[in-house]
Amino acid sequence: MTIIIMKSLACLSFIWLFMAISSVQAQTYNQTVFDTDGQPVEAGVEYYIRPAITDFGGRFTLILRNNTCPYYVGQENSDASEGTPVTFTPFAEGETLIREFRDVKIEFQAITICIQSLAWKVGERDPTTGRRLIVTGEDDSTYSLLNYFRIDGTEIENVYTLTWCPAEPCPINCGKPLCGEAGPLIEDGDRLVALDGNFVLPVEFHRA
Repeated sequence: MTIIIMKSLACLSFIWLFMAISSVQAQTYNQTVFDTDGQPVEAGVEYYIRPAITDFGGRFTLILRNNTCPYYVGQENSDASEGTPVTFTPFAEGETLIREFRDVKIEFQAITICIQSLAWKVGERDPTTGRRLIVTGEDDSTYSLLNYFRIDGTEIENVYTLTWCPAEPCPINCGKPLCGEAGPLIEDGDRLVALDGNFVLPVEFHRA
């Protein structure tokens, strides 16, 4: 009888622990992203993305690599440069706020010489480093997985990292994506933003 009671208590303890962990994950999963003023980041509103630490380049902007279209996602070399604002569009219809660990489309808001979408997209691998570059343009495949990124929270308030690891747009039969976190990649004096590096760039969002 004692053994049965102990087994029952152990089973209940495991269930309670599992429920507690699941609850924490759910809270983190849906936590609102905040800008530098402590206000919720809203869908469809323009924001500048900038490093949350000094000496790691300026605001995010468009980089015309090799002087040919399409544009790539990069950074200004200096904090003094204005950068290019972006908007966020959640994959989940009806969402008006941007939330951590949820899939969003990120799109630069600018008039350019390239007649194309300025939505972020996972692009080709850099031949030298093997890292995946972030380019602009629409992913015309069935689920447009390459266009959906994620904003992950950090231990520092209102500081985040950017990740490509689509989940919501992908049905069960999509397979597990090769997730990657975004960081800087220096090329011929330009600061590109790429996945799969050793350093993940912490960022913050400043309302335009």
